[in-house]
Amino acid sequence: MRNYQLVLASTSPFRQEILKKLQLSFITAKPDCDETPLPEETPQQLVMRLAETKAKSCALEHPSLVIGSDQVCVVDGEIIGKPHTQENAIEQLSRQSGKSITFYTGLSVWNNETNEADTRLDTFVVHFRDLTKQQIMSYVEKEQPYYCAGSFMCEGLGIALFKQMEGKDPNTLIGLPLIDLVDMLEAQGMRVL
Repeated sequence: MRNYQLVLASTSPFRQEILKKLQLSFITAKPDCDETPLPEETPQQLVMRLAETKAKSCALEHPSLVIGSDQVCVVDGEIIGKPHTQENAIEQLSRQSGKSITFYTGLSVWNNETNEADTRLDTFVVHFRDLTKQQIMSYVEKEQPYYCAGSFMCEGLGIALFKQMEGKDPNTLIGLPLIDLVDMLEAQGMRVL
């Protein structure tokens, strides 16, 4: 079994909390990457490219496995970002009311010893309830999800916005698919259990 330094290429407190569930020692690093989509790039291609680029940008000098992740939220075929303001959050949630939205999450484990990446895509679909303007305003006021793509926090009160969720790993919705990650780390010789 190899003794790698595990690195999370993210400053997201949400991704850090998810990774802590695996009870592995890790450090974090801030990725250096231009997140602008390329011409004709699909959301799926975008998140896989960015996950791998983020991981590579944080590779260390000594043997390390670097985890990179990127996620987009797609509504009616359009990528929806973080709202940043109350007004934008209300607009996003109003648009999503009664619809199904898709989250694409790219996950990459970069081995800086072999200079190879294992990069995968996970998909998660959220089906929204039909929401009234009052419900949306109440939710936004209570949870203030201004830095969450899609304007909700499923790990909190945001669960009340949904009628159904579809996907193999609920961690995917928060931004780090652990089921795939366990397989990827074990393929690199790092035991989780």
